[in-house]
Amino acid sequence: MTAIPLTATGPATAPDYTAIKSRQNATWSSGDYGKIGVTLQITGENLAEAMDLRPGSQVLDVAAGNGNATLAFARRWCEVISTDYVEKLLQEGQARAEAEALTVTHKIADAEDLPFEDESFDAVVSTFGVMFAPNQLQAAKEMLRVCRPGGKIGMANWKAEGFIGQVFKTIGAHVPPPAGVNPPSLWGSKQWIEDVFAARARSITVSDRFFVLRYRSPAHFLEFFRTYYGPIQKAFLALDATRQAALASDLNATIERFNTAAGGSMRVPSAYSEIVISKA
Repeated sequence: MTAIPLTATGPATAPDYTAIKSRQNATWSSGDYGKIGVTLQITGENLAEAMDLRPGSQVLDVAAGNGNATLAFARRWCEVISTDYVEKLLQEGQARAEAEALTVTHKIADAEDLPFEDESFDAVVSTFGVMFAPNQLQAAKEMLRVCRPGGKIGMANWKAEGFIGQVFKTIGAHVPPPAGVNPPSLWGSKQWIEDVFAARARSITVSDRFFVLRYRSPAHFLEFFRTYYGPIQKAFLALDATRQAALASDLNATIERFNTAAGGSMRVPSAYSEIVISKA
């Protein structure tokens, strides 16, 4: 296993991460990700159980979206700061916390430049969030920096070979991603996690998990995600009618490969990695 240096620098032709993040912000602000995010709540609960933190632990949720992990840890009496660079999602997360009378601090923050002192948190977590940071090594470096020695880093990240990973691969075949940016699904690779984090870790546990997407039909899923899920919505908007039809056809073929339901409904298990890292 070869450790990958956690440096923010890259080749002379490194991508313009600022411009990429600006476009990403617009993407995640479009549609209504909250309608998607709430369906994933069980993954935050499972991560909180796997990390087994003490009540009162100081927890930072990175790229928290509308707060699945945030709520899970707050329900277990942790002191949570929920961060994202999309203000709309943080507002939705705050409303969810207030509905349960949970005390959570919400703060706009870039996963690649967290506005916190070194070693500030007992745990740093992210569910399907930090994996979308374009400068992956810098985001990993920041998670390690703000986690105290002996603390934990926990994540849920989609795997490349799983359904959501394949959905993004399908989209990329029609609307190419920014040049020089690695796929988000690298964060779901056990080898990559070990290569990036091992030098600063006391232990790393990567468990294979599945989240089951359940919809009335493949057509219902596609309509729902095309309306509310920013990356799919933006992909369709970038194409003319003929290419939109081709993307829809390829997405339906991807659903068909993974669908385990009978009778026209949709039950698709999507593989992800549940990761718990104990920092040295």
